[in-house]
Amino acid sequence: MAYELGKRLVIGVASSAMFDLIESDTVFRTKGEEEYRKYQSENVDNPLDKGVSFSFIKRLLSLNNLSDNPETDPLVEVVLLSRNDPDTGLRVMKSIKHHELPISRAIFMQGKSPYEYIPALSISLFLSGNSSDIKEAIGMGYPAGHVLKSTIVDEDDNDLRIAFDFDGVLADDESEAVMHNTSLSEFHEHETKNVLQPHNPGPLKEFLVKISDIQKLEEQKKRDEPEYKNRLRVSIVTARNAPSHERALNTLKEWGVMANDAFFLGGVDKGLILGVLKPHIFFDDQSGHLDSTSSVAPSVHIPFGIKNTDVS
Repeated sequence: MAYELGKRLVIGVASSAMFDLIESDTVFRTKGEEEYRKYQSENVDNPLDKGVSFSFIKRLLSLNNLSDNPETDPLVEVVLLSRNDPDTGLRVMKSIKHHELPISRAIFMQGKSPYEYIPALSISLFLSGNSSDIKEAIGMGYPAGHVLKSTIVDEDDNDLRIAFDFDGVLADDESEAVMHNTSLSEFHEHETKNVLQPHNPGPLKEFLVKISDIQKLEEQKKRDEPEYKNRLRVSIVTARNAPSHERALNTLKEWGVMANDAFFLGGVDKGLILGVLKPHIFFDDQSGHLDSTSSVAPSVHIPFGIKNTDVS
């Protein structure tokens, strides 16, 4: 029987998102592919350092111990999606082993982005440090995020804190377009009028739903083992404020998910909040917000919607 990915949370990750490839990329850009291949071959047993999304990936995979059979029936699968060819990708696979990450599945496509395989692998989130790959993936309707150069948050525990912007990330950009094309007062009027109408899904809605399924397993474990401490925490950090907050909360309820925290900031700098919250990953569709957040937390740009298509 074939191994079924559809019932799991599957993350696709490029080596550029998970490891520090600054030195390798410099060789490729300045000396060309032949020298790059030689460099990787000479350093094949030299493990790559941790990158921006490493802590997120490691902590997400650690949640597999909530499964009754974590080795044969894991909750989370991570698949490496790489532009490297298999030979130069060997160093990445050895680095994965060195860092003791349970990642065994990989796609190597020399010089090409493998994002077209996202549906075939039931991937709910694809992370890469290559912005053009992510823009193309988003354009195809795939759930993808560009991992920015950011502060890395890590501690000596197994907690996992995930933070999301709302519009253009979890929800589509219908309301954001109203705000963009009219005014704040008309935006609030629109949201109040449609308060009981759930938003259409955005790029990361299904990722949130599968994260929520794992949270429900944690709640069950806590009921069975009262001493168990929940490790997974989800926060919404949005520029919305009252009265537009209500439609967002109603939408999450309609989707069957619940955030542990919600910050309705009404224009307050998100970086101030994330500096205290310290998520292991934060998703936002607006580059302006990420300029602030990337200095305090691992930040991912979701290049979706009107805020990423307007050229005026």
